[in-house]
Amino acid sequence: MGKRKNRLSADEYVEGILAGNRVILSRAITLVESSLVSDQQLAEEVVNRIMPHTGNSLRIGITGVPGVGKSTFIESFGHLVVEQGDKLAVLAVDPSSQKTRGSILGDKTRMEQLSHDSRAFIRPTPAGAALGGVSAKTRESMLLCEAAGFNVIFIETVGVGQSEIMVKGMVDFFLLLMLSGAGDELQGIKKGIIEIADAIAITKADGENVDAAKKAKREYSNALHLFPLNDNGWSPQVKVCSAMTKDGLPEIWSMIQKYESSMRTNGYLEKNRSNQRVNWFYEHARYLLESRFFHQSEVKSSLIDMLAQIKNGEKSSISVARYLVDYFLKDIPND
Repeated sequence: MGKRKNRLSADEYVEGILAGNRVILSRAITLVESSLVSDQQLAEEVVNRIMPHTGNSLRIGITGVPGVGKSTFIESFGHLVVEQGDKLAVLAVDPSSQKTRGSILGDKTRMEQLSHDSRAFIRPTPAGAALGGVSAKTRESMLLCEAAGFNVIFIETVGVGQSEIMVKGMVDFFLLLMLSGAGDELQGIKKGIIEIADAIAITKADGENVDAAKKAKREYSNALHLFPLNDNGWSPQVKVCSAMTKDGLPEIWSMIQKYESSMRTNGYLEKNRSNQRVNWFYEHARYLLESRFFHQSEVKSSLIDMLAQIKNGEKSSISVARYLVDYFLKDIPND
């Protein structure tokens, strides 16, 4: 079919990204998100070539309960970060419909002022079927942003509960946003999210809600004391803030900077990133195996009839899965 119209070469992608060209950076992220085999091959080459220029950012995961105001918080908090001289990239993962797989991708419009700041780059992306509210290609997008010179990365997730652990597996600092009314909410919060948070921020602490936010801070602080100390020696903190008045935001940024300094000094930050890179390998290997399994022609042709047999109760799910996997691996020696 020939070369796709206006398709950039690997050299053009790499040169543009390293030069901080936002248009090429956006196209590179689109490339890594593509499901086309040719795009995936090109994306792998680009990511491999920019790897020596990655790892120089502070990676922060931000999530929270529905209605907590994640985008509003990031808008105000992001302004604080760039005003202090940093370059910020926000990877905002939007929820996708489980029926249509469509996504509104409205985060950029909710961060209107920040999106027009030359020191910030905002990229909304659909979560799709990925667990934890994280796009399957968020990690690669993060690396591209780092190579483009952004030294602070926010990953905003849709906030779906226990599977937010996946977010923790790709960031240095995990910030959980909560609303006041902690006494009631603690009963319904997944324990796993609280355990992995490096800090909790009680949002919307303004107007008549200030006292309630302070009460929530005390209750969350007491709850955190029930959990064992993290293996990095950090004791999670609870802060109160308002994205409207900007109160509390400098204290949160100062806390995160203190965390980064401490983790770099004791060697935990690099150790954690090394473990994350290994885990990313295992996750992507599973993804590739699953993708190739379901796209193999013989498996695809057999799947419809066998799924019907499973639905009708004629065969068990386990036996069908084992049969198809054995067929998929039939030419590979079984050691």
